[in-house]
Amino acid sequence: NYLSPEIDFDHEWQRLAEPTQAVVSMYARGRDYHKVMRNRLQEFAQRIEKQIGAFGYRVFTDSAPLMEVELARKAGLGWRGKHTLLLNRESGSTFFLGEILVDVPLPIDQEEDSHCGTCQSCIDVCPTQAITAPYQLDARRCISYLTIENPDAIPVEFRRAMGNRVYGCDDCQLICPWNKFAQRTALPDFAERHGLGRASLLQLWSWTEEEFEKRHEGSAIRRIGYTRWRRNLAVAMGNALADGEVSEIEQRSLRKALLACLPSSDSLVAEHIQWALDA
Repeated sequence: NYLSPEIDFDHEWQRLAEPTQAVVSMYARGRDYHKVMRNRLQEFAQRIEKQIGAFGYRVFTDSAPLMEVELARKAGLGWRGKHTLLLNRESGSTFFLGEILVDVPLPIDQEEDSHCGTCQSCIDVCPTQAITAPYQLDARRCISYLTIENPDAIPVEFRRAMGNRVYGCDDCQLICPWNKFAQRTALPDFAERHGLGRASLLQLWSWTEEEFEKRHEGSAIRRIGYTRWRRNLAVAMGNALADGEVSEIEQRSLRKALLACLPSSDSLVAEHIQWALDA
Protein backbone atom coordinates (compact mmCIF):
# COMPACT_ATOMS: atom_id res chain seq x y z
CA ASN A 1 0.00 0.00 0.00
CA TYR A 2 1.31 3.48 -0.83
CA LEU A 3 -0.94 5.75 1.22
CA SER A 4 1.28 7.72 3.59
CA PRO A 5 -0.17 8.63 7.01
CA GLU A 6 -0.51 12.33 6.11
CA ILE A 7 -2.92 11.69 3.22
CA ASP A 8 -6.58 12.41 4.00
CA PHE A 9 -9.23 11.91 1.32
CA ASP A 10 -11.35 14.85 2.47
CA HIS A 11 -8.30 17.09 2.24
CA GLU A 12 -7.62 15.76 -1.27
CA TRP A 13 -11.11 16.80 -2.40
CA GLN A 14 -10.61 20.23 -0.82
CA ARG A 15 -7.36 20.77 -2.72
CA LEU A 16 -9.05 19.89 -6.01
CA ALA A 17 -11.45 22.75 -5.31
CA GLU A 18 -8.60 25.24 -4.74
CA PRO A 19 -7.53 26.35 -8.25
CA THR A 20 -4.14 27.77 -7.28
CA GLN A 21 -3.01 24.57 -5.56
CA ALA A 22 -1.11 21.87 -7.48
CA VAL A 23 -2.50 18.36 -7.22
CA VAL A 24 -0.05 15.49 -7.68
CA SER A 25 -1.38 11.93 -7.68
CA MET A 26 -1.04 10.33 -4.26
CA TYR A 27 1.11 7.42 -5.41
CA ALA A 28 3.79 9.70 -6.87
CA ARG A 29 4.56 11.86 -3.84
CA GLY A 30 7.17 9.49 -2.44
CA ARG A 31 9.94 7.35 -3.89
CA ASP A 32 9.56 5.73 -7.30
CA TYR A 33 7.48 2.59 -6.69
CA HIS A 34 9.22 0.75 -9.56
CA LYS A 35 12.47 0.80 -7.60
CA VAL A 36 10.94 0.08 -4.21
CA MET A 37 8.82 -2.84 -5.41
CA ARG A 38 11.49 -4.35 -7.63
CA ASN A 39 14.03 -4.38 -4.78
CA ARG A 40 11.56 -5.92 -2.33
CA LEU A 41 10.44 -8.56 -4.83
CA GLN A 42 14.07 -9.42 -5.55
CA GLU A 43 14.74 -9.85 -1.83
CA PHE A 44 11.63 -12.00 -1.49
CA ALA A 45 12.70 -14.24 -4.37
CA GLN A 46 16.11 -14.70 -2.76
CA ARG A 47 14.46 -15.72 0.50
CA ILE A 48 12.41 -18.30 -1.38
CA GLU A 49 15.59 -19.55 -3.02
CA LYS A 50 17.14 -20.17 0.39
CA GLN A 51 14.16 -22.33 1.29
CA ILE A 52 13.70 -24.38 -1.90
CA GLY A 53 17.02 -24.08 -3.69
CA ALA A 54 17.85 -22.50 -7.04
CA PHE A 55 14.92 -21.84 -9.36
CA GLY A 56 14.23 -19.69 -12.38
CA TYR A 57 12.50 -16.40 -11.72
CA ARG A 58 12.11 -12.79 -12.88
CA VAL A 59 10.56 -9.88 -11.01
CA PHE A 60 8.28 -7.20 -12.48
CA THR A 61 6.33 -4.19 -11.34
CA ASP A 62 4.71 -2.21 -14.13
CA SER A 63 7.91 -2.86 -16.07
CA ALA A 64 6.90 -5.29 -18.83
CA PRO A 65 3.81 -5.96 -20.98
CA LEU A 66 2.15 -8.20 -18.40
CA MET A 67 -1.58 -8.10 -17.74
CA GLU A 68 -0.90 -7.32 -14.10
CA VAL A 69 -4.42 -6.56 -12.93
CA GLU A 70 -5.85 -9.64 -14.62
CA LEU A 71 -3.11 -11.85 -13.17
CA ALA A 72 -3.80 -10.41 -9.72
CA ARG A 73 -7.54 -10.99 -10.17
CA LYS A 74 -6.99 -14.61 -11.16
CA ALA A 75 -4.66 -15.01 -8.18
CA GLY A 76 -7.51 -14.06 -5.85
CA LEU A 77 -5.96 -10.79 -4.70
CA GLY A 78 -9.15 -8.87 -5.44
CA TRP A 79 -11.69 -8.09 -8.10
CA ARG A 80 -11.66 -5.65 -10.99
CA GLY A 81 -13.48 -2.41 -10.24
CA LYS A 82 -15.51 -0.60 -12.88
CA HIS A 83 -12.64 1.89 -13.16
CA THR A 84 -10.49 -1.14 -14.28
CA LEU A 85 -8.25 -1.03 -11.17
CA LEU A 86 -7.96 -3.98 -8.79
CA LEU A 87 -10.01 -3.71 -5.59
CA ASN A 88 -9.31 -5.52 -2.35
CA ARG A 89 -11.52 -5.73 0.74
CA GLU A 90 -8.75 -4.67 3.13
CA SER A 91 -6.82 -2.21 0.95
CA GLY A 92 -9.27 -0.72 -1.53
CA SER A 93 -7.25 0.14 -4.65
CA THR A 94 -4.39 2.18 -3.18
CA PHE A 95 -1.64 -0.39 -3.63
CA PHE A 96 0.96 -1.38 -6.19
CA LEU A 97 1.11 -4.69 -7.99
CA GLY A 98 4.29 -6.70 -8.46
CA GLU A 99 5.03 -10.14 -9.85
CA ILE A 100 7.62 -12.87 -9.61
CA LEU A 101 7.39 -15.21 -12.59
CA VAL A 102 8.76 -18.60 -11.61
CA ASP A 103 9.41 -21.99 -13.20
CA VAL A 104 8.02 -23.81 -10.15
CA PRO A 105 4.52 -25.37 -10.32
CA LEU A 106 2.21 -23.74 -7.78
CA PRO A 107 -1.37 -24.47 -6.66
CA ILE A 108 -4.06 -22.41 -8.40
CA ASP A 109 -5.82 -19.82 -6.24
CA GLN A 110 -9.54 -19.17 -6.27
CA GLU A 111 -10.75 -15.95 -7.89
CA GLU A 112 -12.54 -13.32 -5.78
CA ASP A 113 -16.14 -12.39 -6.53
CA SER A 114 -16.89 -8.81 -7.57
CA HIS A 115 -18.27 -6.53 -4.86
CA CYS A 116 -19.05 -3.35 -6.79
CA GLY A 117 -22.74 -4.13 -7.19
CA THR A 118 -24.70 -1.32 -8.82
CA CYS A 119 -22.24 1.39 -7.74
CA GLN A 120 -20.81 3.47 -10.58
CA SER A 121 -19.37 6.39 -8.64
CA CYS A 122 -16.03 6.06 -10.40
CA ILE A 123 -17.72 6.37 -13.80
CA ASP A 124 -19.75 9.39 -12.78
CA VAL A 125 -16.86 11.31 -11.15
CA CYS A 126 -14.30 11.00 -13.96
CA PRO A 127 -13.54 14.58 -15.11
CA THR A 128 -13.11 13.63 -18.78
CA GLN A 129 -15.55 10.69 -18.94
CA ALA A 130 -12.60 8.42 -19.66
CA ILE A 131 -14.42 5.44 -18.12
CA THR A 132 -16.72 4.93 -21.08
CA ALA A 133 -18.56 1.95 -19.58
CA PRO A 134 -18.04 -0.43 -16.64
CA TYR A 135 -14.57 -1.99 -16.98
CA GLN A 136 -13.76 0.07 -20.08
CA LEU A 137 -11.24 2.94 -20.02
CA ASP A 138 -10.39 5.20 -22.96
CA ALA A 139 -6.79 6.10 -22.12
CA ARG A 140 -6.85 8.93 -24.67
CA ARG A 141 -9.24 10.79 -22.37
CA CYS A 142 -7.64 9.83 -19.05
CA ILE A 143 -5.91 12.67 -17.18
CA SER A 144 -3.30 10.24 -15.84
CA TYR A 145 -2.37 9.29 -19.40
CA LEU A 146 -2.54 12.87 -20.69
CA THR A 147 -0.29 14.31 -17.98
CA ILE A 148 2.21 11.44 -17.75
CA GLU A 149 2.50 9.18 -20.81
CA ASN A 150 1.37 11.63 -23.49
CA PRO A 151 4.46 13.40 -24.92
CA ASP A 152 2.52 15.86 -27.04
CA ALA A 153 0.18 18.79 -26.46
CA ILE A 154 -2.74 18.24 -24.10
CA PRO A 155 -5.82 18.13 -26.35
CA VAL A 156 -7.64 21.44 -25.94
CA GLU A 157 -10.97 19.73 -25.28
CA PHE A 158 -9.57 18.17 -22.07
CA ARG A 159 -7.60 21.11 -20.66
CA ARG A 160 -10.44 22.65 -18.65
CA ALA A 161 -11.35 19.26 -17.19
CA MET A 162 -7.77 18.86 -15.93
CA GLY A 163 -8.37 21.59 -13.37
CA ASN A 164 -5.32 21.80 -11.11
CA ARG A 165 -4.17 18.19 -11.62
CA VAL A 166 -0.53 18.45 -12.71
CA TYR A 167 0.51 14.79 -12.46
CA GLY A 168 -2.03 12.01 -12.65
CA CYS A 169 -5.57 11.89 -11.31
CA ASP A 170 -7.04 10.12 -8.27
CA ASP A 171 -10.74 10.98 -8.57
CA CYS A 172 -11.96 7.44 -9.30
CA GLN A 173 -10.08 6.19 -6.23
CA LEU A 174 -11.06 9.04 -3.94
CA ILE A 175 -14.74 8.40 -4.64
CA CYS A 176 -14.62 4.61 -4.34
CA PRO A 177 -16.39 3.36 -1.17
CA TRP A 178 -13.90 0.50 -0.81
CA ASN A 179 -11.09 2.96 -0.20
CA LYS A 180 -12.63 3.69 3.20
CA PHE A 181 -10.70 0.56 4.17
CA ALA A 182 -7.41 1.62 2.55
CA GLN A 183 -4.46 0.86 4.82
CA ARG A 184 -1.66 3.30 5.63
CA THR A 185 1.87 2.38 4.67
CA ALA A 186 4.65 2.10 7.23
CA LEU A 187 7.32 2.33 4.53
CA PRO A 188 9.37 5.55 4.73
CA ASP A 189 9.93 5.23 0.96
CA PHE A 190 6.35 6.31 0.29
CA ALA A 191 6.36 9.29 2.64
CA GLU A 192 5.61 12.60 0.92
CA ARG A 193 8.60 14.50 -0.45
CA HIS A 194 9.15 18.21 -1.01
CA GLY A 195 5.66 19.16 0.16
CA LEU A 196 4.03 17.73 -2.97
CA GLY A 197 0.75 17.25 -1.13
CA ARG A 198 0.60 20.95 -0.19
CA ALA A 199 2.42 22.84 -2.96
CA SER A 200 0.89 25.67 -4.96
CA LEU A 201 1.10 26.01 -8.74
CA LEU A 202 3.40 29.02 -8.39
CA GLN A 203 5.75 27.15 -6.08
CA LEU A 204 6.19 24.30 -8.56
CA TRP A 205 6.36 26.68 -11.53
CA SER A 206 9.27 28.47 -9.88
CA TRP A 207 11.46 25.36 -10.01
CA THR A 208 14.29 25.51 -12.52
CA GLU A 209 15.08 22.42 -14.57
CA GLU A 210 18.00 21.72 -12.23
CA GLU A 211 15.69 21.93 -9.21
CA PHE A 212 13.16 19.68 -10.92
CA GLU A 213 15.83 17.02 -11.56
CA LYS A 214 17.24 17.27 -8.04
CA ARG A 215 13.95 17.30 -6.12
CA HIS A 216 12.46 14.47 -8.16
CA GLU A 217 15.56 12.32 -7.93
CA GLY A 218 14.34 8.80 -7.11
CA SER A 219 10.75 9.81 -7.94
CA ALA A 220 8.43 8.46 -10.64
CA ILE A 221 7.71 12.07 -11.64
CA ARG A 222 11.22 12.63 -12.92
CA ARG A 223 10.52 10.29 -15.85
CA ILE A 224 8.17 12.74 -17.57
CA GLY A 225 10.90 15.39 -17.76
CA TYR A 226 10.83 19.12 -17.21
CA THR A 227 8.99 19.98 -20.43
CA ARG A 228 5.89 17.87 -19.69
CA TRP A 229 5.98 19.07 -16.08
CA ARG A 230 5.84 22.70 -17.26
CA ARG A 231 3.21 21.86 -19.88
CA ASN A 232 0.95 20.40 -17.19
CA LEU A 233 1.52 23.31 -14.82
CA ALA A 234 0.75 25.83 -17.57
CA VAL A 235 -2.64 24.20 -18.19
CA ALA A 236 -3.45 24.24 -14.47
CA MET A 237 -2.39 27.89 -14.21
CA GLY A 238 -4.63 28.74 -17.17
CA ASN A 239 -7.53 27.04 -15.42
CA ALA A 240 -6.81 29.08 -12.29
CA LEU A 241 -6.79 32.29 -14.36
CA ALA A 242 -10.19 31.35 -15.78
CA ASP A 243 -11.66 30.63 -12.35
CA GLY A 244 -13.80 33.47 -11.04
CA GLU A 245 -12.99 32.56 -7.42
CA VAL A 246 -9.27 33.34 -7.79
CA SER A 247 -8.40 36.80 -6.43
CA GLU A 248 -7.02 39.55 -8.65
CA ILE A 249 -3.73 39.48 -6.74
CA GLU A 250 -3.32 35.75 -7.38
CA GLN A 251 -4.30 36.18 -11.01
CA ARG A 252 -1.68 38.88 -11.48
CA SER A 253 0.98 36.63 -9.92
CA LEU A 254 0.03 33.73 -12.17
CA ARG A 255 -0.02 35.88 -15.30
CA LYS A 256 3.32 37.48 -14.43
CA ALA A 257 4.97 34.08 -13.87
CA LEU A 258 3.69 32.76 -17.18
CA LEU A 259 4.69 35.84 -19.16
CA ALA A 260 8.19 35.79 -17.67
CA CYS A 261 8.80 32.27 -18.99
CA LEU A 262 7.12 32.59 -22.38
CA PRO A 263 10.15 33.90 -24.35
CA SER A 264 12.51 31.16 -23.14
CA SER A 265 10.09 28.22 -23.39
CA ASP A 266 10.18 25.62 -26.16
CA SER A 267 7.29 25.42 -28.61
CA LEU A 268 5.31 22.81 -26.66
CA VAL A 269 5.34 24.69 -23.37
CA ALA A 270 4.95 28.09 -25.07
CA GLU A 271 1.72 26.95 -26.76
CA HIS A 272 0.27 25.92 -23.40
CA ILE A 273 1.43 29.16 -21.77
CA GLN A 274 -0.27 31.16 -24.48
CA TRP A 275 -3.45 29.15 -24.06
CA ALA A 276 -3.30 29.84 -20.33
CA LEU A 277 -2.81 33.58 -20.83
CA ASP A 278 -5.75 33.67 -23.24
CA ALA A 279 -7.99 32.00 -20.66
